[in-house]
Formats: sequence, C-alpha cells, structure tokens
Amino acid sequence: MELKNKRVLVVGLGKSGIAAALFLRKQGARVTVSDTRSAVALAKEIPGLLDAGVMVESGGHGLLTFRRQDLIVISPGVPLDTPEVAQAIGYGVPVIGELELASRFLKGRIVAITGSNGKTTTTTLIGKIFADAGQPALVGGNIGTPVIDLAPSSTEESLDVLEVSSFQLETIEAFHPWIALVLNITPDHLDRHGSFENYAAMKTRITENQQASDYLILNAEDKPTQMVAAKTKAQIYWFSPRRPIKQGAFVHGESVLFLAKEGGKPEPVMPVAEIPLRGAHNVENVLAAVCAARLAGIPAETIRASVASFKAVEHRLEFVRCLQGVDYFNDSKATNVDAAIKAIEAFPAGIHLILGGKDKNSDYSVLSPLLRERVKAVYTIGSAAEKIERELSGVVKMVGAGTIDVAVREANRAAVPGDVVLLAPACSSFDQFENYEHRGRTFRQVVNALGQ
Repeated sequence: MELKNKRVLVVGLGKSGIAAALFLRKQGARVTVSDTRSAVALAKEIPGLLDAGVMVESGGHGLLTFRRQDLIVISPGVPLDTPEVAQAIGYGVPVIGELELASRFLKGRIVAITGSNGKTTTTTLIGKIFADAGQPALVGGNIGTPVIDLAPSSTEESLDVLEVSSFQLETIEAFHPWIALVLNITPDHLDRHGSFENYAAMKTRITENQQASDYLILNAEDKPTQMVAAKTKAQIYWFSPRRPIKQGAFVHGESVLFLAKEGGKPEPVMPVAEIPLRGAHNVENVLAAVCAARLAGIPAETIRASVASFKAVEHRLEFVRCLQGVDYFNDSKATNVDAAIKAIEAFPAGIHLILGGKDKNSDYSVLSPLLRERVKAVYTIGSAAEKIERELSGVVKMVGAGTIDVAVREANRAAVPGDVVLLAPACSSFDQFENYEHRGRTFRQVVNALGQ
C-alpha cells in the first residue's frame, strides 16, 4: 500500500486513531486528524501529533476536510453513517478502518478472535500458549494495543494474534486471518448496529476473505455462531463443553480432548480440573484456544502447562479481596447482558450485583430467572439505572446507588460471610468513566479502601 505523499485523514483520536496517524506519517503520508472533541479535551494528544507533522482538526468535522483526501481511516468508535464519512463515501473517497490498514502491513499469519464475550481472555491465552511454545507471537487489537503498532515488529515467522470487534470488522476489505475464531454471538452494541441481525453480520465478516487453506473455529453450542459455517470457504473446527464433536476440541468426562480429523482418534490435552479460571464460559474459552493452538502445531503438553499457569485477565472475574468473609470480584468487562449472565453463573448464590452504566439498547429482563435464583440484591449505577430498575422491578431487592463507590459501600453493609459482591454491569462504561478499565480500577480502589 503506497502512502508516500498521499493525503490521508484519520477520524477519531482514540488510541488506535493516534497510532494510525503516527504510522501513516512515518510512511510519508500527508496526515490530518479530525475529532469532534475540543482542543481543550485533546490537550494531551495534540502536541505529539503536531510535533510529528500531523495536522489537527478539533471541535467538529469539516465537510471539505473529508472531501480533500486520497484515503480516510476511521477509528472503531466512528460509525460509517457519520454524515461527513457518508458524504465522503458518496464522493468516492476510500474509507477503511485501522484494522484493515494494519493488516496490509502485517507480514505474519493472522490469528483473529471475535465474539460477544470472551475475546480478551481467549486472545491473551492463545498469545501465552504461543509464547510458551517459543513461537514468535504479537498480541493486539481490541485488547488494548492497536494493531497498527504491531506492524513494525511483524515478520513472516510471527503469528499476529488479534482481538477484533464488530466495529473493526465493519470496515475491512482484504483482512485475511489464517485462523479465525468466533466464540459466540449474543445481543450487543444494538445502539450502534441497529439490530441483532446487523450485529451478527458484522461478526461474520471475519471469515469473508478466508480460503480453503485457512481455519475457522466455531462454538458448537451457540446457534448464531453455527450459522457462520455456511458462509466460509475455510476448514471448520468446533468446540463444545457438552459433547463430543466431529472435529475440534471438546470435554468428555473430566478431560479436554482434541480431534484433529473427523473419524480420527481424540487426543487428550488436559483435565478440566486444571483450568484455573472461574466460570463455565471460561471452559469454552480454553477449548477455543486449544483448537487454535493445535491447528498452529503447538503440542498438547505445552498447551496443558500454559493453561494451568494462566491467570485471570484484569477486569474479567478478577478477584479483588476477601473482607470479613465476603469476596469481591471485578468483572467490569461484562459490558453486555450475556456477559453479566456468565459472570453471575460463576457463583452459586449470595451475590450482591452491581449493574448499570450506559445502555446499549439492551433487554435486562432476561436476567430475571438468574437473579431470583442467585442474587440477594442489585445495586444500580449510571444512566441505565432507571431502565434496569424498571425492567427488573419486583424480581429482586433493588438499591439505587448511582455510583460505584455508593454501590460498594451499600453492598458491604448488607453482605454476610460467604456472600459475593460482583461488579458485572451489563452496560458500557462511557457515562461515568473513560472505559471499562477505568471503571474496574475505580471498583478495585473503592473495595480496597473498605475498612480503612
């Protein structure tokens, strides 16, 4: 992709937007960035961009800025129907995302992981297995490191392990994973995609450029995920925690097995009891990682050792502390209802649940049966609190806390030894926090300050 002296506009100055702008500048492009936030709000970002020779447009998007470009690179948080972006597309200006841009400069084979839940844990685990096996591996994407930042280090020998979101997949063109994983597809980001069908279609795009020499790993117990199988040329492998399958990874009895070829003999990988992560959903994540690792040629014994020594990823059912017999868990990454369900299912009962944040057009009523069964009280926070309280009225005790610090203190007063205080918000964080990490850190800080 020739970029020297090309006029390129980067839209959105999040982490990936800044990384893309700096990379493009190093490639000799004439780069402009545009963000709706004010210059004051971008005070930390602007000086470094100007020093690199990047022009900055802040406080809104100019229509002429968008039309006078050879290429536009949009950040994941910028929808394609943003008026200025839509107009540029209408004028024939090429529009791609940072993932697509980066993929054209990655030299290694790509292992890409998507799904509504479990992406970060699975991505991190696959990266660890590869590293433990001595396989050069780079890990990035939606997990926190922009994909474009991996490009300078990517070699023909490396495996580029990428967590990819529906937002990133929305703007791909030639993005081509050697191994693609779709962990699950449940309602999420409906405020952005408009419908579950549109959201699922974005997830499906992960396989659209795959060929017969590639691999697609799918969840045999997730119906929307199963539908992806009809839309690929790749070789399909499955994973299931419930039953033997014809090709892939599964649980049988007390063991994780891998079947490399239909009709072959299953290979023992590890006892289920050695999986150190809490929750049935994490068994699925491990099975998906086993599939990817075996297809990449990693021996079963290496996989077993890597999984057994794996630590829970920050903000994903992360144990914070035990105080007077009450355990506190941070699952701030539970940014949709299905993720909250999985978090609640990880504990038998006695849960004090913190719910809320910015609503994503979710249906919280589906939580009702599980709340009745396992939750003592719900503590609502953020802008979605009123909707959550309305949809779950009469199901369980509701406490309108408003903020995390109030929710934690109220739960601390009510909890008794053996109970669990769980942050699993089922919402995004952008009403009160910069991101889910900021929310999770705040929860940890408040919990660790209890009793002081």
